[in-house]
Amino acid sequence: MSVLPPATAQEQSPEKLACQETLSNTEKQPRQKQLQKQAQFADPQQERSQLIQQANELYFQGNFPGAEASLCRFLKKFPEDAFGHFQLGNVFFRNKKTAAAISAYREAIRFKSQYALAYNAIGMVYASQSSWDNAITEYRKALEINPNYADALTNLALALLQTNKKDEALVSLEKALNIFKQQNRNEKASQVEQMLQRIKTSDNPAVS
Repeated sequence: MSVLPPATAQEQSPEKLACQETLSNTEKQPRQKQLQKQAQFADPQQERSQLIQQANELYFQGNFPGAEASLCRFLKKFPEDAFGHFQLGNVFFRNKKTAAAISAYREAIRFKSQYALAYNAIGMVYASQSSWDNAITEYRKALEINPNYADALTNLALALLQTNKKDEALVSLEKALNIFKQQNRNEKASQVEQMLQRIKTSDNPAVS
C-alpha cells in the first residue's frame, strides 16, 4: 500500500485558497490606515508580536474580515507560525469558512504537533456540522495530549450525548466539573453542573 506524501507548500489547501481570495479582495479596496503602516523592526519577534496584536485587536473588535486579512498577511511573512494558523482558523470559523478553518487548524498542528487547542477547535467545527463521530475523534486527540483539558472534556460529552452515549458523557462532564472548580472557573463549572442536572433529571422517570 502506497503512502501519500506529506502536504507541500505548493498545494492549494482551503486555507491558502481562502487567503488568496481575501488578500485579492483587500488589495482592491482602500487600505485602513492601521494596515498601511509597515513599521520596520530589527527584531523579527518584535515584528511578529506587533502583527499578531494588530490581528487580535481586529478579532476582539468583531472585525473578522479585517482580522482574516491581517492574519493572511502575517502568515505570508511567518508561514511556519503555529499560533498564526490557529488564530486564522478561529477567524475562518467565525466567518463560516469551515473547510478553510479545519485546514488552518491542521496547518497549526503540522508545525506544533502537541496542539491540543487546535484539535479541540477542529472538533468544534465538525460539531457545528453535526458530524459527531469526527468531532469525538478530534476531542479525544486533544485529551490524549492534555487529559485535564476541561473544555475538550465538556465538548466531548456534548458530542457523546448526540450519539446516545450518556454514561461516557456523564463521566466526561464530572471530570470537567472537577477541573473547572480546581481552576476557579466558576461560570464554566456552573454551566457543567446545570448540564449534569438536566441529564440526570431526564434519566429519572419519577421526575416529570
